[in-house]
Amino acid sequence: MLFWDFKRSAASVELLVAYGRQKGLSTTALLRGSGISRAQLTDPNVELAAVRELRVIANFLRLAGAPHLGLDFGQRYRFTTYGLWGYGLISSATVGEALDMALRYLPLSFLFTQVHYRHDRELATLSFDEPDFSDELRQFVVERDMAAAAALIRDLAGDDFALTRLRLRSPDAVHRPRPAPLRVFGAEPVFGAPRNEIAVDAALLARPLPGANPITAAMCEQLCAELVRRRTAQSSTSHVVSQYLAVPGIRLPDLAQMARHLNTSERTLKRRLQAEGTSFRLLLESRRRGLALELLRERELSLSAIAERLGYADLSSFSQAHKRWHGVSPRTLR
Repeated sequence: MLFWDFKRSAASVELLVAYGRQKGLSTTALLRGSGISRAQLTDPNVELAAVRELRVIANFLRLAGAPHLGLDFGQRYRFTTYGLWGYGLISSATVGEALDMALRYLPLSFLFTQVHYRHDRELATLSFDEPDFSDELRQFVVERDMAAAAALIRDLAGDDFALTRLRLRSPDAVHRPRPAPLRVFGAEPVFGAPRNEIAVDAALLARPLPGANPITAAMCEQLCAELVRRRTAQSSTSHVVSQYLAVPGIRLPDLAQMARHLNTSERTLKRRLQAEGTSFRLLLESRRRGLALELLRERELSLSAIAERLGYADLSSFSQAHKRWHGVSPRTLR
């Protein structure tokens, strides 16, 4: 299941806003363009599309401008951040059983990566597939997801927990000596690795949990199953496509790329959208039009860079489309 297929609570956004405020960033600036109000941050009934959280992350990265913040921020997640899912984990009998439950109900986490799990007699390893985002956004969510997973295992295993290894595909963003080594739960990150992965001693899986309660664990699991069902039931194909096209910083896909993202064929995607009274061309055109205004307003990219971001072959093609939308060239509008 992919992140845009389901909704999520506001707890992760609230955590990021609090983190941003500690760094001197305003709540208003962090929430700008996300459609999330201050009141919604603490409303337990609010369910957000994942793309709204991504907008807040993109705002944070633009304002904060420091490397490897994902590794630092991810360590702030606790089992209480996740609501029912988190309580189900700490009610499990062992660390291994908690990890099994976590993997069954991953949509109730705040992941943007896809997680794969394997273990042998020595190591239990979680690997994290990267989403197709812009470089900065992709690196942040990968680092955050990995550190948050490690933080959750630490909450389960106890304060003596240490990662055996932490490997990242991205290169190190710091090109000068650090005053102290960068560490996440005892592990120094290895950059430029073949995969994004964290690993722990496999013996940890058998460790009993002090809060184990089979009745509470079973109750939480039932409620988690119902919550997953409710949060994934409403999405039409056109809604899912629109959500993906709205991800900040992505290069807008063509029909073939969009079909691959949705694990379907071009023909099936076209047929489903037609049955809903729309087409990929119309959805893409709508997103291009809105994104063009947004990028022209921000003034951070050149017109040629905006044309490339929108998926046009050259600036001339973008200018022709813009004149069709608004009657003037993008240069004139800017």
